[in-house]
This record gives sequence, structure tokens and C-alpha cells, in this order.
Amino acid sequence: MEFFREVPIETSEAWIYENFTLANFSQFSTQLFVLEQQSEHEAQIGGIWGEFTLLRTEIKGGLRFALKECPNALCWTVTTGYPPKRDALILHLTVNRTQKPDDFIEEITEFLDDHAACISANIAVPA
Repeated sequence: MEFFREVPIETSEAWIYENFTLANFSQFSTQLFVLEQQSEHEAQIGGIWGEFTLLRTEIKGGLRFALKECPNALCWTVTTGYPPKRDALILHLTVNRTQKPDDFIEEITEFLDDHAACISANIAVPA
């Protein structure tokens, strides 16, 4: 399954790399939080789905975040410069299932809505 959110801010791949760090993770999510940061690319997190190792990987256009031990292989990307809207920040979340219970889908929807709202409210893009 896949889910999208569009955040209407213009930015760049380099800006995403620089600003979406594990050290400032609390600025772009209220539903997941860092318990212990192991490196620039890995942290133990807690939140709505339990405790996991969160991996942060640079990809073309932005970043991929993945919950390493998640049985649903939940991961999401934060990208810009590509379709579906080149001049916005795109959140794209996937799980490795074709169907999930409605309550899980609702949690994913709430997570993405929160993520988009936190980004809009807390992360200032240079003019």
C-alpha cells in the first residue's frame, strides 16, 4: 500500500539532506520520537507503532526513512523536484501489504497528516 502527502513548500534536495536530521526529528513529527541516536543515519525511536530502529538514507531527490524491524516494512520518503509535483515537498509512505485493517490505515493517515503539519509549521525554507 502507498500513501502520499504534498507539502506546498519549495526547497531542494540539498536542503532536505541538511535539515531533516535525526537530531531535529522532533521538529517534523509528534508521533515518533528519538530515544537514542546511534549515528547520523540510525536511531532508536518510539511512538505509535512501538520501538524500532529508524534508518535515514539519502536518495535522489531527498531522504528515505525506514523502520528496520517493522513487519510491514514501513518506510517513507521526503523528496522534491520530481513528479507528482516538482515544486513541492512530497511525502510518500509504503507498507508491504495490499490490505490492512482500517485502524492501521487511519494511523498511517494521521502520521502523514502530522508529519506534513509539523514540516509546514516548524521547518523554515530559505527564501
